Formats: sequence, structure tokens, C-alpha cells
Amino acid sequence: MDDDSNMRSLDTERINIHEYYEVEHWTKELNTNVEALKQAVATVGTSIKDIEKYLKQ
Repeated sequence: MDDDSNMRSLDTERINIHEYYEVEHWTKELNTNVEALKQAVATVGTSIKDIEKYLKQ
């Protein structure tokens, strides 16, 4: 069983690309890979809504 006691609560509006559990969660949630997610953040910022729009292009 995974120990999630060190995880902070997940922000549902913004991503912290430096937190592995957030990157893992959002790559699964947005059906993308780490590199595409990082590129989206670099291009449009950390807003999940903006990242979703960018990835759908």
C-alpha cells in the first residue's frame, strides 16, 4: 500500500509541476505524458483549464 501521508492536498485549479504526485495525477487525468504536460505549463502556465485547452489543440 502506498503511503500518501507526505502528500499535500491536490489543487484542482493549478498544477505544481515540481510535485511528482501532481504530475502523475494530471498526466493520467488529462491523458497525456510528462513532456507534453511540461510543455503545456511552459506555454500557458499552471491553470488546469488553460492546460486542458492547450492539449486539445
